[in-house]
Amino acid sequence: MGRASALVRVTAAYVIAVLAGLAWLVWGPGSGRAWLDGLIADLIATVVIFVASRIYRNSSFYDPYWSVAPPLLAFYWWIDAGEIADTARWWLMMVIMLVWAVRLTGNWIHTFTGLRHEDWRYPMVRERAGRFEIAADLFGIHVFPTLQVFLGLIPVYVVATRAGEAFGVLDIVAFVIGVGAVTIETVADLQMHRFAATKSPGQVMDQGVWAWSRHPNYFGEVCVWLSFALFGLAAAPGSWWVLVGALTMLAMFLGVSIPMMEQRSLQRRPAYHDVVQRVSVFVPLPPRKRAA
Repeated sequence: MGRASALVRVTAAYVIAVLAGLAWLVWGPGSGRAWLDGLIADLIATVVIFVASRIYRNSSFYDPYWSVAPPLLAFYWWIDAGEIADTARWWLMMVIMLVWAVRLTGNWIHTFTGLRHEDWRYPMVRERAGRFEIAADLFGIHVFPTLQVFLGLIPVYVVATRAGEAFGVLDIVAFVIGVGAVTIETVADLQMHRFAATKSPGQVMDQGVWAWSRHPNYFGEVCVWLSFALFGLAAAPGSWWVLVGALTMLAMFLGVSIPMMEQRSLQRRPAYHDVVQRVSVFVPLPPRKRAA
C-alpha cells in the first residue's frame, strides 16, 4: 500500500471517529455537563481509532489524534456555552491551539511513510503485555494519552465556559509562552528534517536548537500546555487545579518519553554519549564545552 492510499485510510478512520463522537453529542442522552459529554465523545472517537489500528495492525493510527481532537473539543465547549468566554482571552488561546494543531498534524503528515511503519514504542508495549496485549494496546497506547490530553484541556474548558475576569497580564504571559513554544517546536522540526535528509550513518543532531536541548520539541510541547493552563488560571484566578494537566504532561515527558528516547539513542548511536555530556536534556541552555 502506497503512502497516498495509507493517508486516505487514516483520514477516513478519523472522519468516522469524529462523526461517532459528534453523534453522541447530538443524539446521545447527554449528562448535563459539557465537559463530561466531551470526554465521552472523545473516548468514543478513540475507540474508533483503536478499531482501525487493529484492522490495519498499526497503532500509529492514533498518532495524529493528539493534535486533531483538542480544537474540536474546544470549539464544542465554546459553542455549547453560547459564546460566554471572554473574547480576547478565548481567541488568543485558540490562535495558539490552532497553530499548534496544524503544525503538529502537518509534521506527522510530512514524516508519515505509510502503514508499514509503526512507532517503535508500540510493539514494545504490546510485547511486554504478553497475552494482555490487546488491553495494553487499547488502554496504554490509545485511551491513556486521550485522558492525558483531556486533562490538559481542562483549562481550555474553563476559558470557554467562564466569563467575568478581566483580560490581564497573565493572559499576555500565557500568549507569549504559547508563541515561544510553537516557535521552538517549528524550528526544531525544520532543523531535524534538514538533518535527516543529509545525515551520515551514526551521525547525531547537535546543531541549532538541538545544541541547546536534546529534546526541544518536548520542551516546546510542555510549554504549549502550560500556556493553556495559564489562560485557564487567568479565567479562574486561584484555581490552581487548572495546572494539573500541564504538570502531568511534564511528568510524562521527563519520566517516560525522554528516558525511552535517550536509551534508544545511546544504544543506536555511540556518538550520542558526547551529546549527553554537552547538551541539556530538556530545558534549552547554552551547550557545555567538549572535554579536553
